[in-house]
Amino acid sequence: MEPFVEMPKMSEYGVSQADWDGLPWSWASERLAQSRSYWVTTVTESGSPHSMPVWGVWNTVSNTFAFSCAARAKKLRNLLINPQVSFSADDTVEVVSVQGTGRVVGSDDEEFNHIVSAYASKYGHETPGDLEEFVRSNAVVSVRPRLAFGVIEREAEFAIRATRWNFSR
Repeated sequence: MEPFVEMPKMSEYGVSQADWDGLPWSWASERLAQSRSYWVTTVTESGSPHSMPVWGVWNTVSNTFAFSCAARAKKLRNLLINPQVSFSADDTVEVVSVQGTGRVVGSDDEEFNHIVSAYASKYGHETPGDLEEFVRSNAVVSVRPRLAFGVIEREAEFAIRATRWNFSR
């Protein structure tokens, strides 16, 4: 499902209805799919943010993000307490930041094999061992977006292209 394109409330930064030209979702989806690394932020039990870089895969059909981590990783422990998560692509000029809900994908879930295969296809050439086996032996998390933001950090584009995508409207 395509999210709704909205103008973010950023008037303090020059974003106004008069000249706003929102970015299409395809712009964000392309950057999420092409990103090599992502920053994932979870929340600890005490409410502190915890951000770590991860490898991950963006599914352009289902609009979901997935990453793998160790079963004892802090980000996974945090998600089991509070499933709210944010992630962003590794580009800091053409920025895509997403807020959503994460869940552990069980190995018997049909989505699990798709994620493992996508991981191996994207990163297999970068690892000396069997990446599919590695991912299968760890936790796999899928994140369903709720909101996403896109910002182009170039003076001529920032105020007119800043965009919010709403998946829950």
